[in-house]
Amino acid sequence: MGDFNLALLLVAIIVTVLVFVFNVYLLINYQHPDDVNQAYFPKFVVVLGLSVAVISILMLPADVANRHACRHAVYNGACHLTLPMKQLWLAIYIIDAILVFFVIPFAMFYYEGDQDKSVGKRVKSAAIWVGVTAVVCGLTLGILYGVVGKVDFTVRHLSSSATTFPGSWNGFVSSSPCIGNSRQCSAYSASPSSETTWTMRTTFPEYVVALATVAGSVLFTIFGGAGIACLPLGLIFAFFRRPKAVITRSQYIKEATELGKKARELKKTADALHQEERSGSKGRKWRKNVKAVEKELLLLEEDMNALEEMYPQGDKAETAWAFTVLGYLAKLILGILGLIVSVAWIAHILIYLIIRPPLSPSLNYIFIKLDDVWGLLGTVAFAFFCFYLLVAVVAGATMLGLKLVFITIHPMKWGATLMNSFLFNVGLILLCSISVIQFCATAFAYYAQATAAGEIFGHTLQSLRGIKYLYKYNVFQIAFVALAVLTFLYYAAFGWRRKKTSGRIQISS
Repeated sequence: MGDFNLALLLVAIIVTVLVFVFNVYLLINYQHPDDVNQAYFPKFVVVLGLSVAVISILMLPADVANRHACRHAVYNGACHLTLPMKQLWLAIYIIDAILVFFVIPFAMFYYEGDQDKSVGKRVKSAAIWVGVTAVVCGLTLGILYGVVGKVDFTVRHLSSSATTFPGSWNGFVSSSPCIGNSRQCSAYSASPSSETTWTMRTTFPEYVVALATVAGSVLFTIFGGAGIACLPLGLIFAFFRRPKAVITRSQYIKEATELGKKARELKKTADALHQEERSGSKGRKWRKNVKAVEKELLLLEEDMNALEEMYPQGDKAETAWAFTVLGYLAKLILGILGLIVSVAWIAHILIYLIIRPPLSPSLNYIFIKLDDVWGLLGTVAFAFFCFYLLVAVVAGATMLGLKLVFITIHPMKWGATLMNSFLFNVGLILLCSISVIQFCATAFAYYAQATAAGEIFGHTLQSLRGIKYLYKYNVFQIAFVALAVLTFLYYAAFGWRRKKTSGRIQISS
């Protein structure tokens, strides 16, 4: 028993170190050249935030393994020798909430501040914005916790009359579950009038986690529902829209001239918007135009990359074309695999969560069988399905940002991601990671039963006054599936089309 707990602790330490190292590698390779050797504080926040998000996902499989540590215990108190998962859950999610609502906004305000101002003024401006946010969040949480920070548990009051201790257990069977002549101690035969409600106040950390989960669930439902469909279908349709052959030099010159013309128009528009900003005309129309310019610029960059793919240059042009063909084949394979995972997720939600009673344990049964094959195989598959949801959230946010102008686009690009886009996506991942854990703890409740996560995200969250009905009636799960189906239909009808400029930019006179 002690050896098992020590091994689990060592694995947890090693995995945490590897997560930090991997996120540093990710940051170095994704960062924009303009951010090299500067913006160290935002980079620290990015690495810390990504690490917390990944560790929070891995904690659910660790919670399952921690439960197994005392499953076959032969003495009382063996479970006290395992990892304190409930305290670890609360700690990781309090850190998550602090990063999402305070640290990341401060880093974004500081990074996006006017570069003409001194460092002190940028820090002061960011601190003011975050301070206002802290006061509003603190007052809101305090008032809500004081008024409705309670949980309501429905229980049945059972009783049995006292009797002499029996000398034989022959009559004590399932048909006669009570001692003596009383029948009130059986929950099956008790009258409905025996039901009552126990009300108790939850702890403040659990309440913060619960509200953060609700806030994250809204974003997770929107972005994750769209992303679980557009992630695989986007890869598949990218293969169908791939360049079929290398174009001629004359075609390349013609297309490059058109792209140059669009680039000059965008530069002129951006200069006009910058002039409006300096004059203090930063109204609603200005912000809308800025987001439209960001969209047009992203589409222009995609067209430039596509043109370079269709006309590779240099001494290794043939090699570059071969890698382009292999890259699109890889997208097709990953898209098909992702489509299988997405369909499996949606089918599992329908079979196990929405339909009552569940038709089948579905993926829960598969994970358990995989654990029987090899101890960690089911855990690895379980962690993969959770990670897939997080990747789908980022894909959905990028897709909706391209389709809806009022959503800022923050795509992740290899070697070309600015820190504000990094911070935005990290904040989104952190906020949605809480909901992903809650979603997975509910979706795989049969596999992850009797865990600390099940206690926090199951009994407490689903009994919390004011928000319990959102989970009682599966509001988020139904909306998730509905958005996924709508996105599937959208891509089936329009996914083959190439992206075009919107023409929504209107500069004020």
